[in-house]
Amino acid sequence: MIQIDNLSFGYKKDKPLFQNLNLSLSRGHIYGLLGKNGAGKSTLLKNMVGLAYPLTGTCSIDGINASKRLPAVLENVFFLPEEIYVPALTTNQFVSHTAGFYLKFDKEAFYEYLSEFEVPREAVLDKLSFGQQKKMMIAFSLATNTDLLVMDEPTNGLDIPSKVQFRKIIASALSDDRCVIISTHQVRDLESLIDTLVVVHNREIIVNQELDSIAERLLFTTISSKEGQEVLYSEDSVRGISAILPNPEGVYSRVDMELLFNALTQENTAILSLLNAKQLHHAI
Repeated sequence: MIQIDNLSFGYKKDKPLFQNLNLSLSRGHIYGLLGKNGAGKSTLLKNMVGLAYPLTGTCSIDGINASKRLPAVLENVFFLPEEIYVPALTTNQFVSHTAGFYLKFDKEAFYEYLSEFEVPREAVLDKLSFGQQKKMMIAFSLATNTDLLVMDEPTNGLDIPSKVQFRKIIASALSDDRCVIISTHQVRDLESLIDTLVVVHNREIIVNQELDSIAERLLFTTISSKEGQEVLYSEDSVRGISAILPNPEGVYSRVDMELLFNALTQENTAILSLLNAKQLHHAI
């Protein structure tokens, strides 16, 4: 679906944000893109959909260079930025003006999503709260039924019930033909949703692996003491010590993405070695 080869990008030529970056993303997955503030998550997403142009290298969607922004590609791509703009139109008027650009747009599904999000159908969009505007745009993005759906911090501005509904709706919208990429710094919002974790750090992709694969290599658990344990990384919590251990027996545990992200961004070489990220992230 998405293939990035030797991509280098910077807003200033002497200050590259990415250098020789490689990444492959496939259909049938919900990817969670994580990185520290300023790591370039939003910029990477913009390169993927052709809204930013690499200094060198390429980003292609189904073999076509994304930066050419060909209509045949754009009708099957939807990008929802973190900061949204809505016009002074009702939802019906917005659909009439915009849905025609997406050949697989499902009007019935759109209004079902609006109902689930409790967004009024006849409201004028720019009069809605930011959270309501965000939910309307999420509903529209899902109803486009594009094969590639890219969302930058979609849960920003949503209250807790809306975040729960967001996870439910996104999960129901995934199909084998669709690739969904969600960038977030609110890791807990996505833990039950994504199936593949992508981490950008120090201008490169350090992890691109399915959560099941991560769980085969690492054990996420709570321990009372580190004594006698091979602890790769740990943090104190109210329940005890949240820890990441090697998992030679392949015991299943739920991946604690926040704990793992903290470990990775502290450049935990033992964990990176176990994940074998440098070799695996090209293969997914």
